[in-house]
Formats: sequence, structure tokens, C-alpha cells
Amino acid sequence: MTKALILAGGLGTRLRPLTYTRPKHLLPIANRPHISHVLDLLERYGIDEVVLLTSYLAEAFAPTRSEAEARGMTVHVTHEKVPLGTAGALKNAQSVVGDETFLAFNGDVLTDCDLGEVLRFHRDRGAVGTILLTPVEDPSIYGVVTTDSNGEVTGFVEKPPRDEAPTNEINAGVYVFEPEILARIPEGIVSSSERELFPDLVANQAGLYALTTAAYWMDIGTPEKYLSANLDALAGRFKTPATASMDGRGALVADDAEVAATAEVSSSCIGSKSRVSERSLVRDSVLLPGSIVEEGARVVGSVLGEGVRVAAGTELSGETIADGSEVGGT
Repeated sequence: MTKALILAGGLGTRLRPLTYTRPKHLLPIANRPHISHVLDLLERYGIDEVVLLTSYLAEAFAPTRSEAEARGMTVHVTHEKVPLGTAGALKNAQSVVGDETFLAFNGDVLTDCDLGEVLRFHRDRGAVGTILLTPVEDPSIYGVVTTDSNGEVTGFVEKPPRDEAPTNEINAGVYVFEPEILARIPEGIVSSSERELFPDLVANQAGLYALTTAAYWMDIGTPEKYLSANLDALAGRFKTPATASMDGRGALVADDAEVAATAEVSSSCIGSKSRVSERSLVRDSVLLPGSIVEEGARVVGSVLGEGVRVAAGTELSGETIADGSEVGGT
């Protein structure tokens, strides 16, 4: 059975202020931690051994370990005292990888890709490593990956001008590796898969391949994309059983949250113990647990951290609010 390594050690700087108090991998998508959706995907394909590669706020993953074990998964945890980069984290887990093919996931990627297809592609080509690719509308804000007709990677082009990009296919942050790849990574120092390991494999024609997916994909690494991922789940673009209890307004309201009868709530995730008060409006937004929207307030296209209080009559649009903040009022 293939192991899955989940890279969960990043600082999440692009997602601040939400990541000052939690790893980005634990931010909720459809009122469930993002990493729980990764576990859903692994479970769907019969992968029952998981390695969490942790560093920043590692203790926060204790509930994730319990959840995975409750699903019948075997869970290993590795820890970096300081972040070692995407390749360095893999090297740090070498003792638990063993001698079998393994999967690796960037922890901030939300996808419902076909892992069986990726594994078959990898094995059919005798690859040492396989990168999943996804097409994007504007490749100029990413690094694109070029391949030959058989899928072997030929190069990487970082943030090409949109009209000069050789392809619009980018690294989707899902990988299949043979354990021998770890011998190419230096031990105990910061090392990047994207900038060091992968270019080394290409330069030495070591057997790095790539497969393009048409499946749903989102990098949740910014507040805007994090909000988009939640709205995609509510709209059914990302399919998850977490939205089964969604109401007729396209809102997902936690069982212990309160929404007043005169409040307008649509296309939003309302977290545990949150309250939306009389004559207020919440649209296209995410309220993390314990948030309060007081009477007559309006919250549109925004993310409220845990325990945020939006004062009566306050209007918010396109904002991301840190945990525990009070917005508006006197």
C-alpha cells in the first residue's frame, strides 16, 4: 500500500492574518479543516498510511492525527525544528518512507484528482518521480512545466510573460516518488523540490515525468483563493460530503451556530458557535468558529477569523479579519 506524505510545515505567510494562530492546513473548507479533505481523497483511493511533515505550530495537528487514526489510517509524524523546504521535509521523513513508491502532497492544495490515474501513469513510465500538472488561465504568476510527447519533464519556466509562456500547465503540488529520490536531497539543510530537486532530475535525465489533470484544483495559499475554495465547495465545483447539510440559500451553517430569522445569509460558511443577528447580511463569506455579526451589519466577500465581532451597522466587503478582532462600533 502506498504511503502519502503531507507537507504541513509551512508558515503560511501569504494567508496572514489567519495563520498567525493556526497552520494554513487547518483552516476550514466547508466548515471542515482543509487537511480533512486531503484525508478524504486518500481514503477514497485506499491509502491508509499517512506521514504528516510538520514544523510551524506542529502541536495543532493532534486532532488531525486522531481523525486519521479513527478512519483506520496509520499515522506517522515527523517534525522540523526549523522549516527545511519542500525537499528538505521529504528528506527529514526518510526513515519512515521505507522502500516503496510514495505519494506527496503540498499541504495547501485542494483537489479531487484521480490518484489511481497518477499512480498508473508513474508506473507505466518507470518514473523516479511524477508531478501532477494543472492548467491555469494566467501562467505568468506561476512557474510552468514543459514536457515531451511522452510526458517526461524537459524544463521549468518561472513566471513567463503571459503571451510568451510555452505552456499554461503548472505544478499542482501532488507527486509520486520512488524512495531512491531521497538520496538526491542533502540532509539537514533547507532544500526546495521546485528550485533544486526537480531541475537536478531533469538535468540528469533521471526520469521525472508529469501528468496533466482536468480535476478541480485550488491553491488555498492566499485569503482570496481560500475564500474561493469555500465558495467552490458551496457551489459544487469542489465536491465534498461536507456540504450535504447546506440550506436552500447555498449556506452551510454549523449545527450549533445561530442565524436570526430576519438575517440574510447566502453562499457562506457559518462556523461553530457563530451568530448572525437580526436584520444583518452575510454573503459570499466565511465565518470561522465563534464569530458574531451584530444587528444590521453587512459582511460581503470576507473572511472572519475565530471570535471576530462585527459591530451593529458595520459594513465589510472584501476583508480578511484576524482572530479575536472587533470591527466597527465605538
